[in-house]
Amino acid sequence: MLSGVRTLGSARAQWVLRSSVTQYKVLLPRGARMQSSMSGAQRSDDIRVLGSSYNRDKWTNATPAILEKTGRDLLHHPSHPLAILKELIFKEFPTFAHYDNISPVVSTYQNFDSLGFSKDHPGRSVTDTYYINQNTLLRTHTSAHQLQLLAAGKKGDSELLALARNSSASPRNERFLVAADVYRRDEIDASHYPVFHQMEGVCTFSRAEIRKHIRDRDIAASTKSSTSENGSVAKLLDTTVIGDANPVQPEHLEEEAAFLADHMKQMMNNMVVQILTKAVAAQKSAGDADMAGSQTEFPVRWIDAFFPFTSPSWEMEVLFQGEWLEICGCGVMKQNILEDAGMTDRIGWAFGFGLERLAMLLFGIPDIRLFWSSDPRFTGQFAPGQITTFKPFSRHPACTKDVSFWLPESSEFHENDLMDMVREIAGDLVEGVKLIDSFTHPKTGKASRCYRINYCSMDRNVTNEEINAIQEQRQLNVLFQMKELIRRQNKMSIIEAINDPENSDAQDKMRLYILYMLVNKGLKQANRDECKAALRVVGCNLTALEHINQIDS
Repeated sequence: MLSGVRTLGSARAQWVLRSSVTQYKVLLPRGARMQSSMSGAQRSDDIRVLGSSYNRDKWTNATPAILEKTGRDLLHHPSHPLAILKELIFKEFPTFAHYDNISPVVSTYQNFDSLGFSKDHPGRSVTDTYYINQNTLLRTHTSAHQLQLLAAGKKGDSELLALARNSSASPRNERFLVAADVYRRDEIDASHYPVFHQMEGVCTFSRAEIRKHIRDRDIAASTKSSTSENGSVAKLLDTTVIGDANPVQPEHLEEEAAFLADHMKQMMNNMVVQILTKAVAAQKSAGDADMAGSQTEFPVRWIDAFFPFTSPSWEMEVLFQGEWLEICGCGVMKQNILEDAGMTDRIGWAFGFGLERLAMLLFGIPDIRLFWSSDPRFTGQFAPGQITTFKPFSRHPACTKDVSFWLPESSEFHENDLMDMVREIAGDLVEGVKLIDSFTHPKTGKASRCYRINYCSMDRNVTNEEINAIQEQRQLNVLFQMKELIRRQNKMSIIEAINDPENSDAQDKMRLYILYMLVNKGLKQANRDECKAALRVVGCNLTALEHINQIDS
């Protein structure tokens, strides 16, 4: 019992401190984790991803739950819906090189700088991206490999080119597809998950090739023909134009950009039509035309967009169960990417889309969490190369709990921090998290939030008692208050807690001091030394502080 912290006030507040300091690893926004001793070759400041070690620093925020997903390799299980869809798309692009085994660990240069992301782009924020350290992260999109693969083709990088699945493809990587897992901190609902899968497509032409295509055929007529003959399944809507709002790059002629846009949209339209046609056929074959959520017609529309690495840019959306779902982002590649790869004589287009969104359409899967299920009632429904409509399990009852907390006064709250905390604690038991109330005290100005957490397992019944145990064990509604609670303590209160004979757990005392040190950035060295001396007396191993001091510096 940390009774030495006398200024905490109520017995409830003291209990909160005692029970919550042991969950300090959830509180540290950069993913810092204390280890009391070294173990084998693994150092306390290391983070391991796919068998490799990386140094931690103040940017580290990749959680154990996320890192565990890096080894799941869903795209390499032939009977998994995502793998089936991947192979289906690969077949639609037989002349492209196919890649599906590139590591998710990339540099910040690959993920952002090489694609023209500004230094203040929100995508770089630790609230949006899972960092391994300041210079290394889990890719947020498959576009991170554009420059890498283009340059490999130009330079003849045999090691990287050998990863291509199809030996018949051009060895120069002038056209390629990349299928891979990507990682983003995000909200929790039926269509969002922190790990999902994308397909990247890149297609380049020499300027001489484009001039020949423009002379030899009417691209607009070709596009119109290909869309109208498949209109019974996909109603294609495209009123976009290339202009000031969606401009041609200075390095390109307008007719070149128009050719690339038409060629790209034609290939994307044909691919999506093929996929949606198979979805309808699967529904009819299963006799599920009347099942909830089934569709026999899929409106598809193109809208103007902006991406740092394409111009002009567009998004493709599909109307699914009454909502427009973004399927694809695409556009004419920024010329500097090709120039950086050494392909100064070529121009091209690129697209990227989420496999989960398309797979949900294709297989009739209603919840994105199901893709990670190992329940045989899910996995047993699919076979390699076959499109089948998912037959839902009996729906398990949901259990709803509300979580409320005061926001920290001296640090910024981001909703994705809460989402990560919920995922780390409850995993895939959570179906959705939604803000239901905000309040600001009229006198103190303090702000509070109330979120509704919907617990619903995909494969079993979850009892109210089980959910209560999860929430009570971790005290979700007080974790965000802990930093402020500890910040208000003075040095003597912390030393009294360290010396408290009623609590013999040295680890618990070390956690308390680490939290105190991290939330008090201006703590004088003399005060640090006094606390460390007290920790040493009660038998704490101070080796872990070397790691914490490194993070804090």
